Amino acid sequence: MSISCIKRFTALIAVLIGGISIAQDNFETLGESSFALDHKVSNSYSYNFAARSRYYLYQDKATTLTNRQIDLVHFSTLKLNYNRSVSFGIQYRFRAVFDGGSNELRLTQQFNYTKQNLALRFGHRVRFEQRILEAITIFRSRYRFAVDFALKGEKLDIGEPYFVASMEALLSQNQNIKSELDHRITAHIGWLISEKLKLQVGLEYRVEALNISTEQKLFILSAVNLKI
Repeated sequence: MSISCIKRFTALIAVLIGGISIAQDNFETLGESSFALDHKVSNSYSYNFAARSRYYLYQDKATTLTNRQIDLVHFSTLKLNYNRSVSFGIQYRFRAVFDGGSNELRLTQQFNYTKQNLALRFGHRVRFEQRILEAITIFRSRYRFAVDFALKGEKLDIGEPYFVASMEALLSQNQNIKSELDHRITAHIGWLISEKLKLQVGLEYRVEALNISTEQKLFILSAVNLKI
């Protein structure tokens, strides 16, 4: 791994730790575990199914282990060329049965652009979401910038680790409520176990409603991704 990559990684961790250190009030820690199946139908079309479980680990200044929600997600992706694609997604969130929150149907439209620069790959993602809850529909716009690279050499080989980092800005809107701004910083370390299997663990630091009444959350993430 190059010196510049190490510096980026160190800076990202410093931001995460700095954010957590000031998060004394309105702070929660949650875990999120996911399992995803990817299938490539043709050179231009692929789809993905995923199941995710989110659970509280620290809430109201006390440790806990309480399930918050379960998400079922589908994405269909159409590749426009070697580095551009569009995706359409549908998601259903089961929450009412766990903590009394609203269940949610979510529709997503996405544009993704990637660029390779030596060992680094950069990604830009724009998403538009319609979050249909029981009492309200929220329209959310999202922009994410991501970078990933192999941690051994310039090319990722089977059995080797890789690193992914991203920053994302979110804007949620509805004519009956005040617009809400969120920000997320994420860092993952993953392993390419085989040509079809990836494992990832990571952290995500979220600052939510930063223009209204700021809430801060730390997510501990784990994921299994299998190609079929």
